[in-house]
Amino acid sequence: MEVTLKDKIITLLNEKDGLTDREIANAILGVNEPQQAVNQTCRTLATKGIIKRKNRRDGLIGNYLIVQGLTAEVPPVNQIEQTAEITTILREDNLKQILKDYLHSDGWETQIAWGRVPGIDINAIRGNERWIIEVKGLGSSNAMNVNYFLGVLAETLQRMDDPNAKYSIALPDVKQFRNLWNRLPLLAKKRTGISAIFIDEAGNVNESEL
Repeated sequence: MEVTLKDKIITLLNEKDGLTDREIANAILGVNEPQQAVNQTCRTLATKGIIKRKNRRDGLIGNYLIVQGLTAEVPPVNQIEQTAEITTILREDNLKQILKDYLHSDGWETQIAWGRVPGIDINAIRGNERWIIEVKGLGSSNAMNVNYFLGVLAETLQRMDDPNAKYSIALPDVKQFRNLWNRLPLLAKKRTGISAIFIDEAGNVNESEL
């Protein structure tokens, strides 16, 4: 399934809210590429209640995500607020923060790559133990979540250079990611030793090894 411009914009705003049309165009289309398509798509998303467009402190119009992945009419305000809260919790950096608190409470020290900083997402150390965790947030479509799942597996495999470390992927605790993990062959899980950590909207952390 082709990833649309709408999907790309929502994913980008999940990572960094409040970008202008020009900043979005630079990130998705390339620096100095025409921004008309981005402007039109952002206005459409705003009319559907998915984003809001408002002036930033610098006077430029920024795009702010309200509800992730909506394609229908705007739901009631209380539903928007509830969904927006869940969406915020399931963003990648928020998942990292939840995991940081979880690990620290169990005696681990952590080095975390926030935002788009390159490197290992979470490098946890406890005495002689080491735990490498790669994290993905919730995508704006089912197809994007599949790409996220495959991507985080690939990133984890590329990190596997320490025979004594434990390796895990961390994902939002939603049905699609659970199904993707369950469909991963048992042999692949055993051979790689990778476990999956699921984090729900309440901040609960659950690890599934097989």
